Amino acid sequence: MHIDILTLFPEMMEGVFQSSILKKAQEKDKFSYNLVNFRDYTENKHRKVDDYPYGGGAGMVLTPQPVFDAVDALLEEKDTKPRIVLLCPQGEQYTQKKAEELAKEDHLIFICGHYEGYDERIRLGLATDEISIGDYVLTGGELGAMVIVDSVVRLLPDVLGNEESAVEDSFSTGLLEHPHYTRPATYRNMSVPDVLLSGDHAKIAKWRKTQSLKRTLERRPDLLETYPLTEEEKQIIQELKRIE
Repeated sequence: MHIDILTLFPEMMEGVFQSSILKKAQEKDKFSYNLVNFRDYTENKHRKVDDYPYGGGAGMVLTPQPVFDAVDALLEEKDTKPRIVLLCPQGEQYTQKKAEELAKEDHLIFICGHYEGYDERIRLGLATDEISIGDYVLTGGELGAMVIVDSVVRLLPDVLGNEESAVEDSFSTGLLEHPHYTRPATYRNMSVPDVLLSGDHAKIAKWRKTQSLKRTLERRPDLLETYPLTEEEKQIIQELKRIE
């Protein structure tokens, strides 16, 4: 996978790309990235990339020319049909399902906005996807792009040390993940559940399933509205509700 990010502040991202899983993924040649300052493509003699909105109003709007020209230059370099992701508050809310979808692509381009917003022609003429990472407003799209890149790259084959890690993550199965424990067995008067020390894999699997359903029921019951429950899972939920 190759990832291009159009941003006015490429320096914000270097630390993220050179750390942790993203750095290891590059070392394994699982993905490459390119940070593009689209200010370099402006034809404005003052290197401005924004202007006042037609019709008046607060704030400044990103002009289309430097963004279009930056994308055109990237498309000339690679013979691909990339997904072009616009980071914006009006976009679809980001989910694990979307991360899994994007992880199947060979080439992604992210456009990070600033100021009051984008000229609408950027949205209409370039974007294949519009994504929001939540119902709140950030100063720019860089943090959103970094969140998405991290969530996508970790899903690429052989990036994580344990291939089951991504499969069992919260939201990957449609439910929240069960609790985890490690050594020591007792710490500050808090003990690991006996079932996890039993060595009985069937009981452990049942406990984890129950805990996953319990945590989802308590914290994100909305997820259960669309999750295809098995008969066994329905019985577990009924028992959990009865105990409540």
